[in-house]
Amino acid sequence: MDFLKIAKTRYSVRKYKDTPVEREKLDKILEAGRISPTGANLQPQRIIAVTSKAGLEKLSKGAKTFGASVVLIVCSDKEAAWTRPADGKNIAEIDASIVTDHMMLQATELGLGTLWMCWFKPDIIRTEFDIPESYEIVNLLAIGYADCEPLSADRHNETRKSIDETVIFA
Repeated sequence: MDFLKIAKTRYSVRKYKDTPVEREKLDKILEAGRISPTGANLQPQRIIAVTSKAGLEKLSKGAKTFGASVVLIVCSDKEAAWTRPADGKNIAEIDASIVTDHMMLQATELGLGTLWMCWFKPDIIRTEFDIPESYEIVNLLAIGYADCEPLSADRHNETRKSIDETVIFA
């Protein structure tokens, strides 16, 4: 599968089958995150892979998991991230987002569904998983086997703005 096909195939899955994700597939997904580019290669991402029933129950106190068999809590250690000297911008959140994107697209290539979530209660999740204060919980990535009809890869022709609307050539 070429990259654009993977990107166009991916959609937000909000219903999963009660089928566990194989460990070898999860390992590939985590490897895609590990090799993701980060500012100055500082790799500030910290990922909690929630795979157990007990862990998913704890997570459900602070987020809807939609029945996914894996949810990755993607954090970034702000103290370990690169900061742009010109204005002091810390790019921890950007790095975590790049990592999440790589993992999400790898999951798609492996035939798994994903949901990138930002709607959650970070204080509850931080407490339930004893996440250090220096870690920002950036997002959650639900992963599993979709229990719904996939969206058409051609939907982007209708649902996305044209390049002329989003790109300025200078």
